[in-house]
Amino acid sequence: MPTERPSTDRKALQINLDPRRYGSFAEIGAGQEVVRWFFRVGAAAGTIAKSMSAYDMSVSDAIYGECERYVCRQRLEDMLTREHNLNLERLKEERGDTTAFFAFADTVSARNYHGTNECHGWMGIRFQAHPRDEDSQIILHVRMLDHENAAQQEALGIIGVNLLYGAFFMNHEPDLLIESLLDNLSTSRIEIDMIEFSGIAFRHVDNRVMSLRLVQLGLSKAAMFGASGEVLQPAEVLYKKPILVERGSFRPVTHVNMDMLSAAQDSFRALDDVDADQVVTLAEITMKNLQANGKIDLKDFLARADTLAACGLTVLISDYFEYYRLAAYLSQYTKKRIAITMGAGSLAELFDEKYYTQLDGGILESFGRLFKNDLKLYVYPLQNRETGELSTVQNLAIAPELRKLYDYLVEKRCIEQLHSYNPEHLKTFSREVLKMIQAGDQEWVDHVPAEVASVIKKRGFFGCKHQAPESRLAAMLGPAPISMGSSINAATMSPVH
Repeated sequence: MPTERPSTDRKALQINLDPRRYGSFAEIGAGQEVVRWFFRVGAAAGTIAKSMSAYDMSVSDAIYGECERYVCRQRLEDMLTREHNLNLERLKEERGDTTAFFAFADTVSARNYHGTNECHGWMGIRFQAHPRDEDSQIILHVRMLDHENAAQQEALGIIGVNLLYGAFFMNHEPDLLIESLLDNLSTSRIEIDMIEFSGIAFRHVDNRVMSLRLVQLGLSKAAMFGASGEVLQPAEVLYKKPILVERGSFRPVTHVNMDMLSAAQDSFRALDDVDADQVVTLAEITMKNLQANGKIDLKDFLARADTLAACGLTVLISDYFEYYRLAAYLSQYTKKRIAITMGAGSLAELFDEKYYTQLDGGILESFGRLFKNDLKLYVYPLQNRETGELSTVQNLAIAPELRKLYDYLVEKRCIEQLHSYNPEHLKTFSREVLKMIQAGDQEWVDHVPAEVASVIKKRGFFGCKHQAPESRLAAMLGPAPISMGSSINAATMSPVH
């Protein structure tokens, strides 16, 4: 039987009645939406040390320091730092042995009078899980999806109470904490596209897994993290930037993945309307790919994440199986060029009409959405093992009834062939490399970048076992430690849509 979720009133009252919890609320941009719940349910005097808003920019700057933007992570961090430090300075000696202090803050841009602004905000809590404990922190970024200001304010208040309740009573179960953030709400009202846990209570939390959970639970359609494992807010990374994406399984990252990306970068950066220094490059993995074996294997997911990190790549996890939906998502954040690179085999499947039966306009509607903002597809050749023949944009087999559409897109240069690829890598296929790793065939190291081979060996990823360095690259890397990883079944290659 599923556990009944407590109401927002009940959560706020439970916090108010907990004698350990005492702290401050600082809210900018949408009123005192969170703290209002605690005043309304009663017994707030036992919880609230201070409640404030600093709407005027000059007043806000005087309290928290100057800031270029007022709805941003830096402003939220400044608010949390000041308010939490003030509580400790003023109250720690008097009641520190029995009180776990906290500071809650949010800075939000709710719907304006004309309805012309982006409705989003940053929200966070810095807290002690126990009296005299070291600090812990949760920060998240939300997008408000209601069309009326009053509804957005209500939703903000509810998610704020959920965050406080989760931090105090569920910090030992971060998976459940994330799931509880939309209690008494729905994904049609609030989207959470970034969450970060830090501090002593979350010392064992991997924020990449938490990003995955956001998408898996439907709290967001996409989440992003960097090569060093830090979670990223997509709008801040992608805003007004040209974007290049490679979709794949990356199980493991091979020379083909990196060669395809390198060749696409050369072509993309050479475009007249692309600032080469501003290009954001993403490795994207879809939820459909991660769930190819029925459910998500976290060890497998982290193996992919770590090998992509070894290559210095930013990772996007998305629930956009169809390419046109991925393109629409990216175009929310930029009017600059967007490009996707793929293999010739994936391009052929892109023109298979069976993938578009759910659209009233079929493949024409899909392509209209995909290419409407001058999106480019860069295509990497596929080599026939038996004949050595290459499948390219120029000779790809397309259904006769779609040939004119295909030729039109090629002529318009919406689809372009990549030429600066390395022919030596064309015989590498990720499924075969994975099987070689699991079988203990040492030649797998010749098909992946050296840094990827090193990580796989050291951490026993993808079922890698200890093996003597016989191949040229293995000899260069040296022997791997004994693997503690478990065997993983081979997955299919990356999906087309």
